[in-house]
Amino acid sequence: MDKIATIGLDIAKQVFQVHGADAHGATLFNRKLRRAEVPAFFEKLPPCIVAMEACGSAHYWGRAISALGHEVRILPAQYVKPFVTRGKTDAADAIAISQALKRPDIRSVSLKTAAQQAATMVLSTRTFFVRQRANAINALRGFMAEFGLVAPRGITNVGKLVTVLSERGDAGIPPAARLMLDEILAEIETLTARIQRIDDQIAAHAKQDEDIRRLTAIPGIGTLTAAAIQAHVPDPGRFRSARHFSAWLGLTPKQNSSGEKLRLGEISRMGNGDLRSLLYMGAMGVLNAARRFGTRSGWLRRLMDKRPFKVVAIALANKTARVVWALLTKGGTYQAPTELAGN
Repeated sequence: MDKIATIGLDIAKQVFQVHGADAHGATLFNRKLRRAEVPAFFEKLPPCIVAMEACGSAHYWGRAISALGHEVRILPAQYVKPFVTRGKTDAADAIAISQALKRPDIRSVSLKTAAQQAATMVLSTRTFFVRQRANAINALRGFMAEFGLVAPRGITNVGKLVTVLSERGDAGIPPAARLMLDEILAEIETLTARIQRIDDQIAAHAKQDEDIRRLTAIPGIGTLTAAAIQAHVPDPGRFRSARHFSAWLGLTPKQNSSGEKLRLGEISRMGNGDLRSLLYMGAMGVLNAARRFGTRSGWLRRLMDKRPFKVVAIALANKTARVVWALLTKGGTYQAPTELAGN
């Protein structure tokens, strides 16, 4: 046991698989552990490097094992998969994690603290409620359309649906259908109130956080986006440059190149989808304002004249991400472009 250098840990709900190897990579053991046996097992081991895939409960186990004196590395699951040989089993997965750990070009995921996980939970819960509200609104529209009651699409037009329903009264709507419509409306109101409470919590935190206040000065970055960046990117210094950060977000094109032929496709959509969507929607808002009122940025003006609207939005979201990285790693505040709109 004194020769153990690395351990590949395949975590699960109840049965864990641990693969131990020495400094040369030779297998020392590959065994199963019940969930209750894991803490005692690592407590008896001398300090070593423990690797696991980034998945549910990985950060919890990472904190628990690192507290016992071990160095924990969480590896992206898509980088571990190529090392799985033959059939997929827990034992093969544990070996694959050990093999991926040896690769110097595979970067590990930052281990999150409990507070950082709580911050991401706030945002994930809000996204969950927003999705539920959208489903309820779509159900309401579909049911009302069956009785000839329609209104323009969009969350802002939900009030018009309520108005149309109240004006129609009970005429032509069976009592059972009216009861279900009222239930869905009550669910929408409940979800809206929950979302508002979470927004108030995020806004209260933003007023006390200096980084969030600096980020919200960037066009297209609101309080929600700034809070999401802070929660999902606790250590932006891990990225070597702003370009690496925007590529991690999936805002750079896919490559299918060979030899001297460079082929670029659509954006890769890697990284956190919620954060990428927030940056994209913020960029869309900036472009809509630029259409109406103009912009001081000559770069943005020239891009809007040459490229499709959504392509420009992706480019602007990419640039915004790079500005975010610069502010978080180098400090300072955002400085708006000084170029005049008429130049």
